[in-house]
Amino acid sequence: MALLLTGCGSNFGFPGVYRIDVEQGNVITEEMVQQLKPGMSPRQVRFIMGTPLIEDTFHENRWDYRYTLRNGIDTLEQHRLTVFFEDEVLVNLEGTLLPDWAQESTPDTGADDDSDAEDTPAAS
Repeated sequence: MALLLTGCGSNFGFPGVYRIDVEQGNVITEEMVQQLKPGMSPRQVRFIMGTPLIEDTFHENRWDYRYTLRNGIDTLEQHRLTVFFEDEVLVNLEGTLLPDWAQESTPDTGADDDSDAEDTPAAS
């Protein structure tokens, strides 16, 4: 029975078994992101960040960079960066790592303000 459970690709692991770190996507560092400036050409952005993981043919002015570091089933690190161009010029960035200029221009959506929901008693 135990062989059937472990042979089906379940998330049960053997104790003491080493799991390698698996990197997927584009490595995104704080240093790379801080080099991005408004007004840069797509060629300059590609020089700094590398080829984007996703270049959507339906949204040619948007490049998506994703990075995930996993150890087995545990996600150790995950970053996302979306680059927007207008008229072949960098105009905006969205994601988990942003340069100082993009953080100032990104509006606060208030999505992190879930503290009130925990304090309100649930209706029966």
